[in-house]
Amino acid sequence: MTTTIKTNAQISFRKLWASDAVGLQAHLLRLDAESRRMRFGTPVTDYFIEQYARNALGSHSIAHGYFVDGVLRGVAELRGFRGVAGGEAEAAFSVEKDFQNRGIGTELFSRTVLAARNRGISKLFVNFLSQNARMQAIAKKFDAVVTYDSDGGHAQIEAPHANPLSVWKEALTDGQDLANSVLQSHSRAFRSA
Repeated sequence: MTTTIKTNAQISFRKLWASDAVGLQAHLLRLDAESRRMRFGTPVTDYFIEQYARNALGSHSIAHGYFVDGVLRGVAELRGFRGVAGGEAEAAFSVEKDFQNRGIGTELFSRTVLAARNRGISKLFVNFLSQNARMQAIAKKFDAVVTYDSDGGHAQIEAPHANPLSVWKEALTDGQDLANSVLQSHSRAFRSA
């Protein structure tokens, strides 16, 4: 089933909160079989996704979402190996098929790298299947060191140290995203009334 995207659709990016778990679950369940396999590295069931989404958002992770008319259509997740403060972390991405090849993954990746940087994460890892050319291309845009093995590959990004400008950029982006989200929510409520 193909999703028709309106030309006047309201799009936004923002960090996800624990209250977005239902939206995350719905997004992951909408992924086609190939996109699910690319996201999780193996085919997964609806039950797996339901359990995963229930525990995915919390203090152990930072996630950014891409919304179209208030519906979550793309996600980037950052998970530290010892929480999301310092050390090393892994990032994972998913974008629904009808929204791929539009720069959404690159924007989500950019926000993830900035969040990692500002939390003192020095190394960011992304694992991908060898067939996932999109993920490989995005990682290379961020000067990732990409290595391959029999199952797929790994991208490693050395995140620069945080500085006042990077912290300010994330705070400003978060504020703009939140304001945009609230305005769009009010606009949708007004149109449906």
